Amino acid sequence: MATPVFRWSVVFFFPVLLFLAVSSAAAASSWTVKYLPGFSGPLPFELETGYVGVGDSEEVQQFYYFVKSQGNPQTDPLMTWFTGGPGCSALSGLAFEVGPINFKVEPYNGSLPQLILNPLTWTKKASILFIDSPVGTGFSYSRTLKGSKKGDFGQVQQNHQFLRKWLLDHPQFLSNPFYVGGDSYTGIVVPPLTLAISEGNKDAVPVINLQGYILGNPVTVRKTNDNSRVPYAHRMNLIPTQLYELLRSNCKGEYENIEPDNMKCMKHVAAYKKCVSRINQWCITCPFCEDVSSAPNDDKFGRRRSLFNSSEEQLLLAPRVLPPPLLYCQEYKYFLSYYWANDCRVRKALHIREGTKGEWIRCQSRKDYQYDIMNSVPYHAKLSSKGYRSLIFSGDHDMMVPVINTAEWIESLNYPVVDNWRTWLGMDDQVLGYTTTFANNMTFATIKGGGHTPEYMPYESDVMFTRWIAGESL
Repeated sequence: MATPVFRWSVVFFFPVLLFLAVSSAAAASSWTVKYLPGFSGPLPFELETGYVGVGDSEEVQQFYYFVKSQGNPQTDPLMTWFTGGPGCSALSGLAFEVGPINFKVEPYNGSLPQLILNPLTWTKKASILFIDSPVGTGFSYSRTLKGSKKGDFGQVQQNHQFLRKWLLDHPQFLSNPFYVGGDSYTGIVVPPLTLAISEGNKDAVPVINLQGYILGNPVTVRKTNDNSRVPYAHRMNLIPTQLYELLRSNCKGEYENIEPDNMKCMKHVAAYKKCVSRINQWCITCPFCEDVSSAPNDDKFGRRRSLFNSSEEQLLLAPRVLPPPLLYCQEYKYFLSYYWANDCRVRKALHIREGTKGEWIRCQSRKDYQYDIMNSVPYHAKLSSKGYRSLIFSGDHDMMVPVINTAEWIESLNYPVVDNWRTWLGMDDQVLGYTTTFANNMTFATIKGGGHTPEYMPYESDVMFTRWIAGESL
């Protein structure tokens, strides 16, 4: 497959059409939400939900949550936060990762799960749009069969159109610094979307005050990302050096798409898989909670964890049956979110259109998703050449998108270093991670002990974001 640098024309060939599409209609509908079922009393922050119609005939209706900055919304940055998958609901960003609410972790008894405030929300420093993308994700839906098609370039085009339409409806934010943010699989989509916004500013309206982008544990070069899990497992002492050397010599760096006659490689990969079969790939120091994240006798939800024979989808899907009350498991909150988002009172409060969505699932199936972009590095290079700021961060205990792969593709850009690799500290002078800054406005930071998303180390993530978004050195 051609690298995406040769496919820019696919994304940017329609500036005039985009102008007409954006100008022809404003965002379809939006509502102020003052109360949420499960939360005691009025919300102490400003929440808006709504739909924006995108596509030639607005056949795709994208649902969003918008939280206005709790600092100074007139001047604080405006940003998006896209959740990965592809196909994981924006509720994950709102309630688990960087948003102002969390689920109260307590044994589920059949009543509505309760919500509590997140004291480390990023919305204290920025207004954030959480968008259900691609189509079919969360509460987003399509009015036509054609509109149900989804893929990398489809996400770029639809979210580009979404943002210009949303800003036409919210002109008070046009002057705010704008950042595109996301984690996990959105490392494939966010760079081309950011570039689309930049290129679209030449012809489309309104002009977006784009300043840069933020990516956490981003999938970037899909093939090398998957294969980097083996050397990462070796560096973290999950497999012995002898086995690693056998894997290297017999598999030649390819640990997934193994030639059928390479019996030695398959044998060593089987030994490797046995070593890591009960490791939590999202956070290798966190408990492995298979019983929480799967449901027996259910093909959609009951597939077991496996590094090579399962997709990210299987590890993210929420269960439909009551698991044991393993409250120490990160996945237990996902279980609670399933029952909360499928409650009719919640849907009414969020203003979900009746009849548009059946069962809410935190992460949709990816079987019909078109993987158009295999490598997003060329987009990073193009954005850096335009001077945009970027923050790339990695939890160093994430095995799904290993930090060594992220460091590798950043090094391939050959940017001059302006701030050498060093520790960055918390308020109590404890080491929170390591960082380096490059001449092309790119900052790379690790979060010590961090997992796949900011939810694993919320304090460290908040300190990092607070400093970077303010233009300060980590």
